[in-house]
Parts: sequence; C-alpha cells; structure tokens
Amino acid sequence: MQELRRYRLVRVKLGIAALIAGAALMILAGDSSQAQSGNGSGMLVRTAAGADASQVTISGYAFSPAALTVKVGTTVTWVNKDDDPHSVDSGDGKFKSKALDTGSKFEFRFAEAGEYSYNCRFHPKMTGKIVVQP
Repeated sequence: MQELRRYRLVRVKLGIAALIAGAALMILAGDSSQAQSGNGSGMLVRTAAGADASQVTISGYAFSPAALTVKVGTTVTWVNKDDDPHSVDSGDGKFKSKALDTGSKFEFRFAEAGEYSYNCRFHPKMTGKIVVQP
C-alpha cells in the first residue's frame, strides 16, 4: 500500500515537472525579438528590440505589420508571400525595391531616426510605415 502511494506521488511530481517544462518551452518558443506596444491610437504596433533585423510580410495585398517601430541601425526585411509581385517604395525616395516575386525579399537598414511611409507601386492602396527611434 505504501509503495502505491509513492508511485502515485512520483507520477504527480513527474506530471508537474512536465507542465513546467512545457510552459518554459512555450515561453522560449515565443518571438523574443519582437514586442507589442501601443502607438497612442489604440492600435498595437510591433516593436523590434535593439538593432536586430525585423521582418514585414507581404500577404493578402497588405504589409504586416502595417506599422513597425525599430531602433536606428535596424535592418528591415520585406518578404513577398503573395502570388502576385509587389514593391516597397518609400514616399520620400529613401528606398525603392525592384518588383518582388513570390518568395523574394527586400532589405533596408534605417540609419536615421524618423517616420518612413511606404507603399507598393503596383497596388498604391497597400501602405505601411516604419518608425525609427534613436
């Protein structure tokens, strides 16, 4: 009888250990390079940590995230996951991609603080914004 209690206790302890390990893996598997913050309009925007690379996905005729806040020195990569070609063109002429076919990427390193609006020249209603902070 006492051995059965020990067996059950060991099973409970193993179950708890498995739950803790699973929770730790879920935390570690989370996107540690990205955080969410408010932009004052009630809308959440992605914020890149440090001067690491950040990514914008082009899918469903939209840039995602539509607004991205990064630090000076960050390289942003746009990846086209749509079946149609798209482009990434800043409104002020600071950067302009070639036509991006499915799976193609465009990268730009932001060396100066400021707000950079951009759109797709093939689909002008597709817009996005990069906010670069010091």
